[in-house]
Amino acid sequence: QVQLEESGGGLVQAGGSLRLSCVVSGRIFSSFALGWFRQARGEEREFVAGINWSGGSIHYADSVKGRFTISRDNPMKTVYLQMNSLTPEDTAVYFCAAAADLGLGPLLRENDYDYWGQGIQVTVSS
Repeated sequence: QVQLEESGGGLVQAGGSLRLSCVVSGRIFSSFALGWFRQARGEEREFVAGINWSGGSIHYADSVKGRFTISRDNPMKTVYLQMNSLTPEDTAVYFCAAAADLGLGPLLRENDYDYWGQGIQVTVSS
């Protein structure tokens, strides 16, 4: 049974920073491709960032490029999303996702992922 648990969300002012963490348990963490998605109220869930199993390949949505950084710590079985220069448009529930995948690139689509966290709220005030 694979479980993902996010932490680090909350309320922050525009221009501020937050770091989300997601601990993955239940299988060999190093074999997972990992991703972060978000869903704003009334909107569909969208891709934010993805990292492949080795950490050698990363992809970001255009809306967060240059502001967000995804990283992974295999011994800690944790994936991070460092979010800087936050704007109210970043307000959403953020989800981490995992898939057993040893491909060269990160996974970009919801359907590519097999396991999901419960989601954590990030609210950016203006």
